[in-house]
This record gives sequence, C-alpha cells and structure tokens, in this order.
Amino acid sequence: MPPLIVAEKVHVAFPTAGPVLRDVTLGLAEGDRVGVVGRNGDGKSTLLRVLAHELEPDSGRVTWRRDLAVGYVDQSDVLDPAATVRDAVVGDALDHEWAGDARTRDIVSGLVPPDVAWEARIGELSGGQRRRVALASVLARSWDVLVLDEPTNHLDLDAVVWLAGHLRQRWPAGSGALAVITHDRWFLDEVCTTTWEVHDGTVDAFEGGYAAYVLQRVERDRQAAASEARRQNLMRKELAWLRRGAPARTSKPKFRIDAANELIGREPPVRDGVELTQLATARLGKDVVDLLDVDVDLPDGRPVLRDIEWRIGPGERTGILGVNGAGKSTLLGLVTGDVAASRGRVKRGKTVEVAVLSQSLHELDDVAEERVSDLVGRQRATYVAGGKELTPGQLLERLGFRTQQLSTPIKDLSGGQRRRLQLLLILLAEPNVLILDEPTNDMDTDMLTAIEDLLDTWPGTLLVVSHDRYLLERVTDQQYAILDGRLRHLPGGVDEYLVLREKQEQERDSAAGAPRGVSQSEQSGLSGAERRSVQKDIASLERRMEKLSASVDALHAWLAAHDQSDYEGLQRHTEELRTVEDEIARLEERWLELSESLD
Repeated sequence: MPPLIVAEKVHVAFPTAGPVLRDVTLGLAEGDRVGVVGRNGDGKSTLLRVLAHELEPDSGRVTWRRDLAVGYVDQSDVLDPAATVRDAVVGDALDHEWAGDARTRDIVSGLVPPDVAWEARIGELSGGQRRRVALASVLARSWDVLVLDEPTNHLDLDAVVWLAGHLRQRWPAGSGALAVITHDRWFLDEVCTTTWEVHDGTVDAFEGGYAAYVLQRVERDRQAAASEARRQNLMRKELAWLRRGAPARTSKPKFRIDAANELIGREPPVRDGVELTQLATARLGKDVVDLLDVDVDLPDGRPVLRDIEWRIGPGERTGILGVNGAGKSTLLGLVTGDVAASRGRVKRGKTVEVAVLSQSLHELDDVAEERVSDLVGRQRATYVAGGKELTPGQLLERLGFRTQQLSTPIKDLSGGQRRRLQLLLILLAEPNVLILDEPTNDMDTDMLTAIEDLLDTWPGTLLVVSHDRYLLERVTDQQYAILDGRLRHLPGGVDEYLVLREKQEQERDSAAGAPRGVSQSEQSGLSGAERRSVQKDIASLERRMEKLSASVDALHAWLAAHDQSDYEGLQRHTEELRTVEDEIARLEERWLELSESLD
C-alpha cells in the first residue's frame, strides 16, 4: 500500500540555528503509529510541521496522497478567544448530531474539564484548559492522519491514560496514521509501534515504542563503538531499568536482542539502595518528617486533608499521585513547613534541610543577567555523585550544557536549560530532603534520562509529584495517593491508583434518591463519563430551546403586526415559524430521551 505522506530529500535551515533537517527522506503509511524523540532544538517540531504542510522546506518536497485529511495539533494556542468551547469542539453540529456520536461524547468527557462551561469563551480559560479544548477540537473530527506535538502537556495522569486508549482504538488495525512528539515515555510505549529519533539533521527509524527504541539504540551504539561514552552509558542504565523493573515493556520488539541482553547482564542495578539508605541515615538520622493524625482546613473551615498519618524515613523515595486540587501541594507544604496543621502534629528531625524544585522558574529571576559559569562558580567547588567527585562544570555537562553555553546569560537560556540549572543549584546546596514538583516540564527524553541518572546517586529523601507515570516508576520505590482528602499507600503502584480513581468517579455519580448502594450510572446503564456527557447535552438542549422559543415569540409578534395583504412576507414568515416550531418539537423529543436515560 502506498504511503499516505512521503518526504523526499527535505532540507530545513534557520538563520540562528543552521541546518535542522538535512536531506531527510521518510514516509508515513497506513497503520503507522510513530513516536518522535530527540533533544530539544534538534528539529522534532520542525519535522512534524513539514509533514503537516505547516512549514515549507527550503528544498525537497512533501507529497500527500490525494484527498488526504490531516489533523495537526501544535504546541501553540491557535483557538479563537471569542469562540465558545462548544464552537471549538463540535462547531455548527446540532446537539442531537454530536451527542448521538459515541466517540465525540467520549472525547468531550475525556478532555473537557467538568468545571469548564460548554458556553464559556476560549479567552476566559486557563492555558491548560485551552490546550485540552484545542486537542478535543481536533480529535472530534475525522482524519486519515493525526500529527500531534506534545499532546500530553497539561494533561493529568487520568487524561494521559484516556488519550492513549483513544489513539489505540481510533482507527481499525492497519488504517489511519499517527505521528506524535511527547516526553511521556509511558505514553510512547502504550501508543507507538515505531520510533523516529531526530538528531544532527537526520532521522533514524526504530521498530517499537520507547523501550524497544532504547534497546536498539544501545545495540547500535555498541556495534558502532560510539564515541559518546557518557550518553551510551546512560542509555545502557536506562535499558537495565526497562528490563529489570518492567520486563513486559520489551516483549513486543521483533528483532534479535541477544547482544543487548549480554550487556544487561553486566549492568548493576540502577540504584544501590542499601548504600543510599546508609548515607541518608548518616546525613539525616532516623527521623525526617512525621505527620501524625494531621488535618488541614481552609480558612472558611472546609477540609482539605484528613487523618494524615505519614512517617517519612531517611532515603525514602516516594511518588505522590492525585488529581489537580486533591491537596498534593498542601501535603508538601506540611513537609516543608509552609502549611500549618489545623489539628494533629508535625514532627521534624533536627538536621532536616528541605529543598523544592517547583514548577515555577522565578527563583532565577534575580540572577537573570548573570552568566551560567559565574553563578555556578559561587557554589560548591565539588559534588560527590556515585562515589565520584565532580566539579560544577562536570555536573553541567551531565545535564546537557555545552561549553559555549556556560558563558550565556541565564535570561537567554531555554526553559529546559533553566530547569536543569535550577536543579543543579539545588543539588549543590546539598539538601537532605528533595521535593520535585512536576520536574518533567520542558524536558526531552534524553535529558530526563540524565536527570534520573543523577537522582539515582542522590543520598537523601526524595518526594516526587508528577503526572509522568514513567518518571514516578523510574525514580521512586513506592507511591501514595491523595483520595478524598486522605493519604493512601499504593502497593500496586500507578495501576492501583487508576482503579481507585475509576471507583471514586463511579461513587460520585451516585444520585440522591437512588436505592442504597445503587448509583445513577448503574440504574441507567451509563458509565460516569457517559452520564456527565448526557447531562451536558441536556443543558445544551435547554439553552437551544430557550433561544428558539424567543424566535417563535418574535415571529408571532411580526405576523400580528404586519400588513395582512403582504402575502409573500406572511408566507415566508409563516414557513419560518413552522420550521422553528418543528425544530423545537424535535429538540423536546431528544430532551425527553436523554432525561429518561438518566432515570
């Protein structure tokens, strides 16, 4: 079968960055599910823009199959701020048309947040809400090819899982095509069957998702005797994690892996847990932070956290899960001392030094004019990682900074570079309790691997809040979740959390007046997501009927006041009145059907 999109000898260069793509030739065929990886700035987004005809190459050409429909989601916000959420997602479709389509209902339920009104203006939404609506507006339409640039940005864990499931089932097997950029490595493994690595102006293709890509890349580097020893060692360590910690992830590749398995056998565990715990205990003692029967209330008395019993030990590596607004920041505030308990007791060890890598980069604002080398030079002269003494410059190199970037003013660094510098400054201050709040922002997969490698040697207590499932499973040894204001240990990890979240949603759908133990969803046969979608449909129908009723009143007034000898005008308005009344009758019938489905 001929490819859907073919790029032939594509060359793209920018005045400040030079050539980004050099004579790239590749194709996207029916059934392809391609994940695009590579360092920030190496041309991933440029490649997708060229394939989507959003950017013309300097030379070469991109050919689409005739009548090809391509849906494209950029990182930038392109929605009309004056449009409503309804306009953006379903356009001019009548309520019964889009509400009758199961896929559209699922998209609305999966991506449009419950607190976002259907008639809300795009300009009134937050950046994260706009991003989700933009993604929903593309997914709600039919496409032969989807080209998605960082679609998982601003999505919580539940929404990422939903999106992966939607893309897996969107087309029948062997049809449709997907090309996606994301730093979410779990998502790449779940959705993609091919990986394109963009680097040094070229694109290398690998069979399988992220785990398979790592496996092949290690073997490729070994066979080629790659000179990039540091990068190779990082990927070998990543491979050891993939094979030992989650062997099912590498079950899909269909290539020979004997040589790579030999490499794995020689790799030590990613972390020496015993040594790290000993070092952490030496630095912290036996007591870190204990939360003993703690409650936290808002100023108006509403509860945020209830009955929190959590004893944090030296060397503990814990991931915290929960939806936005669940109380994760409040819980971390108890640990740092920024939040006071309404009831209960918070006990801290005498030697505890807490540092937080927050989502914001404002900590660097005061030194924005300084050069990287000057700022780092004022910190510690050495840092010990993995039993080796490193200079700050060597640490910067491990975090992806080139020599020429050391003289760059901090204000001119990219978001990802500033994020890495922020982490480096925290580590050089040598805290013994480190809190990472969504640390994957602005990071590519290579840099995430480097940071994880650095954290593997960090001897202290690590608390991580993230929607990145891969990161949580990679750098933490246990997970907790905040559910209904209470802290719950998750022996089953992220999978257990997702099961509990689904159960929580079903319980919240229980209706007043329903028999004890029987939810409205169970009574009506609808899932919680379907029920919320039907309720949105009913509200939309009511608004539509209200507008049409006003039109009927206006038409009646016109007919009563107009000259009865104007037969053409009377006939035209009478037909219009009949059409509107028929539409009202149809909407009322649909309203009754939907209302009955909730009973």
